[in-house]
Amino acid sequence: MKKVEIFDPAMCCSTGVCGPSVDPDLTRVASAVYSLENKGFDIKRYQLTNDPDKFADNNKINRVLQEKGPDALPIVLVDGEIANVGGYPSNDELAEWFDTNPEELTEKPKVRLSINMNDLK
Repeated sequence: MKKVEIFDPAMCCSTGVCGPSVDPDLTRVASAVYSLENKGFDIKRYQLTNDPDKFADNNKINRVLQEKGPDALPIVLVDGEIANVGGYPSNDELAEWFDTNPEELTEKPKVRLSINMNDLK
């Protein structure tokens, strides 16, 4: 099974729904990663702000950052090899890597709220 690691630039969240404008590419990638994780595939995202050790411990990521600077992010590794620099993989690429259909990568995280109507009185 393939292993995919996405090294994100520094940002406040991985979904793209924070701040004054929504980045549709980030929301697409967040949905795809969520769908793949739920299917048991080996895919991880690391943010420079939250996971600096993952960046520091990886020689390939370090080399790209030293050569190109932080504008090279995001960087995508597939089985430890650089697959993308400066952009996120398409859903077609993710589907190919994990041998699945691109249509299956659009599942959105569901949040459920439990409200007890008796507590509202």
